[in-house]
Amino acid sequence: MKRRDLIKGLTLLPIAGSVLPLNSLLAAPKNDNNIPLTPQGKPMPKLHRKAFVMDGHVHVMTRELLMKTDIGQRYSDGTVDLPRAIEGGLDAMFFSVYTPEHYYPGRFETKNTFRVINLALDQIKNNDSVIELALNASDIKRINKKGKMAAFLDLEGAFDLDGDINLLRALYRLGLRSMQLTAHNTTNAFIDTCNDVSRWGGINELGKTIISEMNSLGMIINIAHASNDAILQTAEASKHPIVYSHGGFYSIVAHPRCITDEAAKAIAAKGGVIGIHFGSLFNNPKYWAWQTAPKETTPESVKQSTSMNTIEEVDKAVMKEVPLVFNGTIPDEYWMHVDQLAKVIDYGVNLVGEDHMALGCDLDGGPELPREIKDISDYPQITMALQRLGYTDQRIKKILGLNWLRVIKEVTGD
Repeated sequence: MKRRDLIKGLTLLPIAGSVLPLNSLLAAPKNDNNIPLTPQGKPMPKLHRKAFVMDGHVHVMTRELLMKTDIGQRYSDGTVDLPRAIEGGLDAMFFSVYTPEHYYPGRFETKNTFRVINLALDQIKNNDSVIELALNASDIKRINKKGKMAAFLDLEGAFDLDGDINLLRALYRLGLRSMQLTAHNTTNAFIDTCNDVSRWGGINELGKTIISEMNSLGMIINIAHASNDAILQTAEASKHPIVYSHGGFYSIVAHPRCITDEAAKAIAAKGGVIGIHFGSLFNNPKYWAWQTAPKETTPESVKQSTSMNTIEEVDKAVMKEVPLVFNGTIPDEYWMHVDQLAKVIDYGVNLVGEDHMALGCDLDGGPELPREIKDISDYPQITMALQRLGYTDQRIKKILGLNWLRVIKEVTGD
């Protein structure tokens, strides 16, 4: 039987919103009862197999750009590729292209942004048997019904440090539907980040103009990495829901990248979504205390110049960090388990409600992953951890993806 005929004959139950789970999961290993197995060889939870699963922040295209690889290949390193995403039961993801700070001093940020988005479109097209570009919620549903994964383009890093509206419109025409306002960890010409100098006390008039333009275009406003004041002011300025795609809660770990309860409530009041990062640094108080404890350091006698005159020189510098994965050693007492991640999600549910919590793993962005998660194929571990908390199926479905889908529909209008 041909694969397309097999898919047509499936009788999987639809979930809310008539989104069907990715039928490519058929390729995953199965037990004697024909039930897909997790990478650990355990039966994948029925709920995970039937749920719509979408992540709000998955790093892509940095390694593909610099190493000339294809995301459709199974990599021997890194944490994300399409084969493993399928094994993890992913139906859709914010396909997050990245322009890091390395490109800012030479003002190569715009060139890099356009080339990684162009590459993302090429790679999606080259792997169109398993993934397609989605511009709205209806596209995501349509793509899933064909048994494919949906890619929703998201930008992390500066599209232009000056905030040129014309460049923003051009990126929209290329298919970008979600954008982080901050230039990663760098304060730009219109918004302050959480861990850089405060130039604007949050956002300035240009920032409000960009927010208004994104509202008009129907683009997701991603406020991750922004200062607390910037988040509050963006929530007030935007007509549409806004998202905090990946991070933890400041009340749990006092890292500047983590969101305050005040800001989380402002996002929820706007109808937005908070995506929980998978890293120990943002979610595990023991790990945070260990990392921030005083340590002996060797002073640098000579500062090396970071001046690079060409984008090729910058590429070589970034290449040294690819793949963007955590390579350190974590003692057992500081290594986070997936149940701690579930507790962070539960904190958010109790704070802002189940309609405003989701997942933003930041895989291939360098997080120190929980012991039970080695890569994106281990995504079912999240579902199992939430089940151990006693969460209902409907609550878990919202967190696994339906909340992202709702916001996309509300913002894009379809």
